[in-house]
Amino acid sequence: MKARNTLAAALLGVCAAAAALAQPVSGPYISLGGGVNQPQDEKLNVSGQPAFVPDSRLRFDVGPVGSGAVGYGFGNGFRVEIEGDWRQNDVQSWVNPLPAYVHGHSNNYGALANVIFDMDVGASWIYPYFGAGAGYSRTSWNQIYGEPNCYCGSAFTASGEQGHFAYQGLFGLSFPVAYLPGLSLTAEYRFFSATGSPTFPAYTAVGNTITATRIGPTTDFNHTGLIGLRYELFPPPPPPPEAPVSAPAPAAAPAPEAARTYLVFFDWDRADLSARARQIVAEAAQASTHVQTTRIEVNGYTDLSGSTAYNQALSVRRAQSVEAELVRDGVAQSEIGIHGFGESNPLVPTAKGVREPQNRRVEIVLK
Repeated sequence: MKARNTLAAALLGVCAAAAALAQPVSGPYISLGGGVNQPQDEKLNVSGQPAFVPDSRLRFDVGPVGSGAVGYGFGNGFRVEIEGDWRQNDVQSWVNPLPAYVHGHSNNYGALANVIFDMDVGASWIYPYFGAGAGYSRTSWNQIYGEPNCYCGSAFTASGEQGHFAYQGLFGLSFPVAYLPGLSLTAEYRFFSATGSPTFPAYTAVGNTITATRIGPTTDFNHTGLIGLRYELFPPPPPPPEAPVSAPAPAAAPAPEAARTYLVFFDWDRADLSARARQIVAEAAQASTHVQTTRIEVNGYTDLSGSTAYNQALSVRRAQSVEAELVRDGVAQSEIGIHGFGESNPLVPTAKGVREPQNRRVEIVLK
């Protein structure tokens, strides 16, 4: 229990440290996957016969696994999902002191609830993620039989089905498909375990004595590899082309030159500058040397998706990115004032939660 608490605390710490690197999935999604599963050796428990081939174990072949899930992303890196899965493995050998003949297979199927965190590592083509899940699974043994080849030792045969609590940890990589917005290829590793010690109706033979009893594994640990697809049902639209916007000059001749405004747009939940954004900042920096400028204001904004507090901090980061680019283009930092206005003053009024590209901006105002 102490080890589990320590693991949970470590996962929470990693999530908190990586919050700024979240690669959000927003809204509902579905996923499908298939692959292979390898159980670890399962130690046998024979009810009422503790001396039945001491430390006897079953070893299984690699078998198929399938998984499907429906989930929801909260737009901040975290998502939750309900998953259904199925595994099947043929028994390979009965690991005991003598060579043995075995046959039969084991099935496992169930449903788990997963909590997953997506990360942005700075590359648009790959996004790692990790998570954990818990739920319910049912394990069935189908005519699993074992007998030493010398016909001189103990033998057993068992069939049955039983349900129990299950949990898993997972790590994966997603690869967005550039020309199909919302679709990603995924590759995952999962460690899966069904707890408890299920036992199934069985017959054992020790010498000439056949006994009706119950037999089952005391351990059930599985290593799973999956390849799959994930699809966001309502992916955000691509951002519109970015262009500088100039305010009209006042009609009165003696009035000072009107403020000139340049708009720099950003991708959703990002504060880094695109090549077009850097070009607009350079135009504003050059214009500041050719007009009578007393002050340069750099004001950051966000759209209405995400929390108010997160949007406030994001608007400041966007303003700071533009300020740094202006300084690189030759503008004195003392002439620049930056402000973050969060989700206030949208160019396009929307409801809360809507990802509007024109509201994700920084305004450069030359006064």
